[in-house]
Amino acid sequence: MNDDASDVDEDGPERRSLMAEDQRQASDGPREHHNMSAVETGSSSDGVPSDGEDGRLRRPSSSGTGWATPFVLLLTILSALGGFLFGYDTGVVAAALLLLKEPFGLSSVWQEAFVSVTMAFAAIFSIVGGLMNDRLGRRPTIILASVVFTVGALLLATATKQWMLIAGRSILGVAIGFASSTISMYIAECAPSNMRGQLVTLNNAFITGGQFVASIVGGIFSKDTVNGWRYMLGLAAIPAVIQFVGFLFMPETPRFLMMKGKKDEARRLLERIRGQEDVEWEINEIEKDVEDSESGILRLLLTPHVRRALFVGCMLQFFQQITGVNSVMYYSATIIQMSGVGSTSSAIWLASITAAVNFLFTFLGFFLVERIGRRPLTLVSLTGVMFSLIFLAIGFQLAAFNSPSVDFVESANETDSCSNYTSCNSCMLDNQCGYCYETVIHDVASNGSCVGVSLDALGFPVPGRSTHGRCDGNAAGGRPKWAYGFCPSSFSWMATAGLVLYLVFFAPGMGPMPWTVNSEIYPIWARSKGNSIATCVNWLSNLVISMTFLSLTEAITRYGAFYLYSSFAAVGIVFVALCVPETKGKPLEEVEELFRKPLPVVSCGRRERAKYESIVNE
Repeated sequence: MNDDASDVDEDGPERRSLMAEDQRQASDGPREHHNMSAVETGSSSDGVPSDGEDGRLRRPSSSGTGWATPFVLLLTILSALGGFLFGYDTGVVAAALLLLKEPFGLSSVWQEAFVSVTMAFAAIFSIVGGLMNDRLGRRPTIILASVVFTVGALLLATATKQWMLIAGRSILGVAIGFASSTISMYIAECAPSNMRGQLVTLNNAFITGGQFVASIVGGIFSKDTVNGWRYMLGLAAIPAVIQFVGFLFMPETPRFLMMKGKKDEARRLLERIRGQEDVEWEINEIEKDVEDSESGILRLLLTPHVRRALFVGCMLQFFQQITGVNSVMYYSATIIQMSGVGSTSSAIWLASITAAVNFLFTFLGFFLVERIGRRPLTLVSLTGVMFSLIFLAIGFQLAAFNSPSVDFVESANETDSCSNYTSCNSCMLDNQCGYCYETVIHDVASNGSCVGVSLDALGFPVPGRSTHGRCDGNAAGGRPKWAYGFCPSSFSWMATAGLVLYLVFFAPGMGPMPWTVNSEIYPIWARSKGNSIATCVNWLSNLVISMTFLSLTEAITRYGAFYLYSSFAAVGIVFVALCVPETKGKPLEEVEELFRKPLPVVSCGRRERAKYESIVNE
């Protein structure tokens, strides 16, 4: 028996029942919603759900319509504070890193560890969080996440050693792992079905909103080069405390209560959050859903069409990260300073522009996803990302090829090997060296020299100081300028423009689409496990990118790193074009059909729709 044939019967009676239902509805012809009778909706004249001909409870006409109650909106906002915290952490690290690296003597490896250790712990504890969700419940997991987040933020705010920074970031990773595996599930299980997608995606808006708020906070405290980073990192405790207090008064989800056999309590809770007494149909569906969800991961991996869907879902999460989004977000201020923006405060404020663009263009994705579809939006997004990365690479390449020269000899110092470099670009590749220069006309660097960085008693670099020469802090008039980690350049504007262009394309497409598609392509029995596996792939890919970016810029040059990311985006375009079907407007059983044919699935929408209809009509 071939692969397609085996797929047709792999779901057994359940799938044939769904197809029979579709055939029955098709033969009945279209109905106007407002003319549906009590018999058609499965409810009696008083709106109470009644049994249909097959003995199954039918959906009441009032179920799943209208707006979410104020109580549902409140628990959604309190839940999404976890997304805000993750976004704030992502955004604030870009600003704090610029203020931390000199006083703490953070090399490229230490900076990467500071950023990436959070992702490593988030990947691990997202799995732990999934286990806690089933054992303890969604609500206790979110409460614990807010407590852990508060502890991590306070430790970072009071850090005095490098290990304290790493420990604080690790604790934040634990909290993010718990939150990322729980928040969307909590919202989805409490939201009414007709608003579930909108309320779940609100969490994504809170993430980008947190990044934007963090960039503003970073700009405000950027002038305080001594303690500014402490305020940036410590303020994350405030929303964590708000979430903790709020969730003390929030309920557990109806689905978890049903999993624990508390049907009456689940019914009362549904009546409260739906604002109506007629919830028997939803209770019945939750009960069926709980029974279906007992299938293990082995069934997921051994079912061919679900395995294909899992591959597509994981690859979308992989390409979201491997195209460098978190290099852009975590290191945005660093990238801008690398391009030639000398002022730390200016670099942080320019980074806030990119965060604002990311936040605003996220809403464009909400507007377009149901209008042009997932697949076209993802393809356009990836194409724009690829060209934005090429633009960024060209900007750094022009800056490198036009780097100011070393044409001034400082006073003799036999221990200083920095004077051997011939350009600012080569000088910057050595983190023991800095570039001392003067500006005469139009801020063009002249009389430049490469000299050693002055160290304090603990061996940490002294901000703005060289070991000797004009930039040792003793020069009269302050005419020489000191550049550490960047070179003055007339092409610095290209970095900010490239980052903005990148996020204009990324935010509406590759930002939310991997999550949206993953929520649609799995059958109900595999949805939770499929999403958790794809989420783990996202965190691990995030870890690889955040852990290697600075080392990559040193190994293959700054422009080489962005050319590499653009090549990954090109591969992603090919993958989406060949293997990702369009799911817009398709019922769940038809989405399943899209993956019953072996990959690739070029133009799979028309082919698989015809195949599905032929099966239904047999």
